[in-house]
Amino acid sequence: MNGLGNQIIVADMRGRADRVTPAAAIAINATEGTRFDQIMAVHDPRTPGTANYIEIINSDGSIAQACGNGMRCVVQALTAEQGRQRFTFETVAGILFGETRDDGMITVDMGTPKFAWYDIPLAEEFADTRKIELQIGPIDAPVLHSPSVASMGNPQATFWVHDDVWNYALDRFGPMLENHPIFPERANISIAQVAAQDKIILRTWERGAGLTEACGTAACAAVVNGARTRRTARAATVTLPGGDLFVEWRDDDHVVLTGPAELEWTGTLDPISGLWARNEVAA
Repeated sequence: MNGLGNQIIVADMRGRADRVTPAAAIAINATEGTRFDQIMAVHDPRTPGTANYIEIINSDGSIAQACGNGMRCVVQALTAEQGRQRFTFETVAGILFGETRDDGMITVDMGTPKFAWYDIPLAEEFADTRKIELQIGPIDAPVLHSPSVASMGNPQATFWVHDDVWNYALDRFGPMLENHPIFPERANISIAQVAAQDKIILRTWERGAGLTEACGTAACAAVVNGARTRRTARAATVTLPGGDLFVEWRDDDHVVLTGPAELEWTGTLDPISGLWARNEVAA
């Protein structure tokens, strides 16, 4: 499936005791026709009152705490299968809620953001994470500097720029910043331009996946960081290379993400070896 071009594999692991291994994820991503950003492994529920437990695996085999575009794909897949529109899921980051709207768009409640340096987490204390000391480039003329940082279930750094986000070599800066010592669990690295109070243009280097067409948690973080630095309103359209997402940071502190999801093809996979067989290509 894809969420605005964010390549997502939804793996049905219900009724099984095993899991998708890191080696399988790496093998799947090494094949031209099955490259992906995240695997959303749908397991039987672990907690009463939830529909499923969702494990999120990056293309490098590492575990992700959250993935907004992937959650929308899961919601759409289960709606198509079951006819239900509302779901409650458990992830390593906590309980998440998803809904397929009557217009076909999918809304996911991504929970509440965290701003304390130890919750993000950062390797050292910052009293104010709306702007931390971090830069790329010469000390007297940095290319990128002073990001706003937060956790949306995973660490996020939003670098604010005034010009075109495409003017920056994110493919070069992204790996360095993702793995900077200030981020002990690595981080999603985004470049954001505020086009209006209710519009942000965003590009993201995703932790464990690299450059991506869209990153839902990064879009959520951009709106949250924009609002708390008084750059934007608490609700905004985020334009990513793959298209638009709508994010609202509600008064109850929950961040709600709305956007599309699309089925591309179905198949079978071996969660140990990563071997694939395609069954059906979506029309």
